[in-house]
Amino acid sequence: MKRMLALLMALAMVFALAACGSEAASAPAAEAEASAAEGSAAAPAADGSVYYLNFKPEQDEAWQNLAKAYTAETGVPVTVVTAASGTYEETLMSEMGKSEAPTLFQVNGPVGLANWKDYCYDLSGSKIYGELTSQDFALKDGDAVAGIAYVIESYGIITNKTLLEKAGYTIDDIQSFADLKKVAEDITARKDELGFAAFSSAGMDGSSDWRFKTHLANLPIYFEYKDKGIGATDAIEGTYLSNYKDIWDLYTNNSTCDPKDLAGKTGDDSRNEFLDSKAVFFQNGSWEYGNLVGEGKFTDDDLAMIPIYIGVGDEANQGLCTGTENYWCVNKNAAEADVQATLDFIYWCVSSEAGTKAMADDMGFVIPFKGAQESPNLFVKQDAAYTAAGKTPVSWNFTTMPSEEWKNGVGSALTAYSAGTGDWDGVVSAFVDGWATEYAAANAG
Repeated sequence: MKRMLALLMALAMVFALAACGSEAASAPAAEAEASAAEGSAAAPAADGSVYYLNFKPEQDEAWQNLAKAYTAETGVPVTVVTAASGTYEETLMSEMGKSEAPTLFQVNGPVGLANWKDYCYDLSGSKIYGELTSQDFALKDGDAVAGIAYVIESYGIITNKTLLEKAGYTIDDIQSFADLKKVAEDITARKDELGFAAFSSAGMDGSSDWRFKTHLANLPIYFEYKDKGIGATDAIEGTYLSNYKDIWDLYTNNSTCDPKDLAGKTGDDSRNEFLDSKAVFFQNGSWEYGNLVGEGKFTDDDLAMIPIYIGVGDEANQGLCTGTENYWCVNKNAAEADVQATLDFIYWCVSSEAGTKAMADDMGFVIPFKGAQESPNLFVKQDAAYTAAGKTPVSWNFTTMPSEEWKNGVGSALTAYSAGTGDWDGVVSAFVDGWATEYAAANAG
């Protein structure tokens, strides 16, 4: 009996020690598990992938490099496909119909969102949303955050200061449309003597026409909206279309080419004419900076960006056209792991040192996020200087243009007008009547 009792007591001690040992072992295991979970939150998991359909051809190389850097750091595959200039919407439609659709795409604002809102993941609870410097940079669909602006840009008239000085002027001599007209027409009158034109070609090929049917067309829209105190309309009146005609005529009649040749002129033609010092002025934006500076090209001392004056408003206090039409959207229909991988990628782009440095230095972006680095882009700095001097930026209202078809109608009418196969009334009709028609079609039902 004593032996049996001793045996039972020994067994009890063994079980007790085993239980203690198990309990002691479970604590480090739990700590390790918590540590692993914490680590996975800090470093993105590699079980998803990212497919970014990029809108900006001029930044393709920079995005490819950034994607490679992210993959090297995290192991997450990132594919960047860049749509050709002027083809983004049709490329997106094609790609979204495929089994391996983009996980990251973009829309240009409320009008663009209307076509794609059913594909947009709600970013309201995402880490990137918390990094925005202002909620104004969120694109909303009701209470949901459908898109997030990832870059603020400026456009105007890029100027070769060296050529301008050879013509006997400085940028201080151009403070209004009247000033710009005087300088441009004087350069044209002395074109053979000087060896250069006032403006590079206003190409109306698909790689270039967006500069005029969208960006230049923003000016008469901006001033009409400003007069009325509105931010959108179902029927544009065209109050300032005579001013639109004035600036268009100035561009095309004081250019490197005959207006009749514009239909075949490309964006590359226009840029190369400027790079080859064949023209003083080149309408484009801050995104063009990287293509203009560097070895064998210009230095910052050669360049400036001035406002696009059309003879309206307080021109002495007008700044550059500044805003965004670039909103990232995450495809909610992608696999869950790919959605998470995409959220991790865009957060890294705007918060990590490598990501923010690439966006500032390689892409020349001003990004609306707390971790943004200062851009070395001259045109970005000049926009800031204009604003600091009290000049009012011209807002980007072309995101309210009713459709891509409306833009195409205006572009076709401009081309026909310059070629002599159409008249200015055709441009006015495309602008005003086309707006009403396309707005009604886009908002039917």
